[in-house]
Amino acid sequence: MEKAKSVFVCEQCGRESPKWLGRCPSCQAWNSFVERESSSRKGWTGYSFGEAKELCRLAGNAPERYQIPMAEFTRVLGGGIVPGSLILVSGEPGIGKSTLLLQVSALAASTLGDVVYISGEETPNQIWLRARRLNITGEKLFIFAETDLEKILGTMGELSPSLVVIDSIQTIYLPGLDAVPGTVPQVRECTLRLMQWAKSRSCPVLISGHVTKEGMVAGPKVLEHIVDVVLGLEGEPLSNYRLLRSTKNRFGATSEIGVFEMTESGLVEVADPAVVFLSQRSGETPGSAIVSVMEGSRAILVEIQALTSPTLFSFPRRTASGVDPNRLLVISAVLSRRAGLKIGNQDVIVNVAGGVRVEEPAADLAIALAIASSYRNRQVVDHAVAIGEIGLGGEIRPVSQIERRLAGAMRLGFKRFILPEAGGREINASSGISIYPVHDITEAMKVGLGGTDK
Repeated sequence: MEKAKSVFVCEQCGRESPKWLGRCPSCQAWNSFVERESSSRKGWTGYSFGEAKELCRLAGNAPERYQIPMAEFTRVLGGGIVPGSLILVSGEPGIGKSTLLLQVSALAASTLGDVVYISGEETPNQIWLRARRLNITGEKLFIFAETDLEKILGTMGELSPSLVVIDSIQTIYLPGLDAVPGTVPQVRECTLRLMQWAKSRSCPVLISGHVTKEGMVAGPKVLEHIVDVVLGLEGEPLSNYRLLRSTKNRFGATSEIGVFEMTESGLVEVADPAVVFLSQRSGETPGSAIVSVMEGSRAILVEIQALTSPTLFSFPRRTASGVDPNRLLVISAVLSRRAGLKIGNQDVIVNVAGGVRVEEPAADLAIALAIASSYRNRQVVDHAVAIGEIGLGGEIRPVSQIERRLAGAMRLGFKRFILPEAGGREINASSGISIYPVHDITEAMKVGLGGTDK
């Protein structure tokens, strides 16, 4: 008999190699290659939805999104659940993935029809205990505890549900595949089978996925490339608030977030996140500045906190939580070189209150003012919002959607706005608010801190 050939497969990303490697060239994981027999891996059978069609003839056949009464979840998806879509919800253990999926399942069952909730981690009685705590009665919600994918597909075909939830994909396995559940071959084949089923039946499927210790979805290149939507549930360990963030969405924006509060009765929507993020703010403390950032189509006000302290080491530290550490280095260098702020011997710590992560450069000006406020021990002017990007020359650059940012801040009672000169002079100040256009970081510090001393 011909000897079966073997290959080495990375358990993190699925890359194959004819020989064992200590480190994967694709995902940089160490000691992740395991030996598999190439002849034992089943091939994937494709699927088709008929002959080629002209795009203009498909305009009237677009499916309508499924609406469920959970506004924050619907917003993150881009307006509702697209029929036939495969949605991945990821997060750390204990963050609330199962709670969120069970709540979504109950709401979908009450509005769309039969829903199948498949659990590979809990028994039906254990799920009933959670449902009782969440005040879920469970009409039209079917619980099926199974890990065999062939049995799962058979049950799904018999019930013909309007929505399927699988918790979690790492526990599901395909019989006959020479790999244990949770490995890349099993996760890939099971996800592909679920994708084929979802699109052929026009039934959306929600699956939960674990994350690695680095905070990435387990098997990231496998799951994230296959599914249509990737949602991440985030939150600080000691905080009751959870952020549902879209990192991939074939049917909507990828920067939308939904805000929830974890209570005894489950996840409760937070209608106005800015109120939550600014609720504990004390305007009398130096080192604090407010910025309006865009999260998808919504403007959210967050508090930037900064602390400067004389360093005890040869090299001062730059510590960032919620902002890009490299961006903090750039802003610190600009403050030192262009604004004359002598922070070369100071440790600089920057934090975004509320556990929010700010990615866009529109927060540069607020970060700079918070650092300068802490160093000079002088408060930023009351009820002021700073918006702008800082260039290496110290200039303040304009940012997009400035009117929407201002509207969100005015709704919460903020009346002073420090804006880039290029776009700030074009804003028509309404009654009761003041616009301060600034050209560079030095001028911004004079306006925001009310002084020139260094």
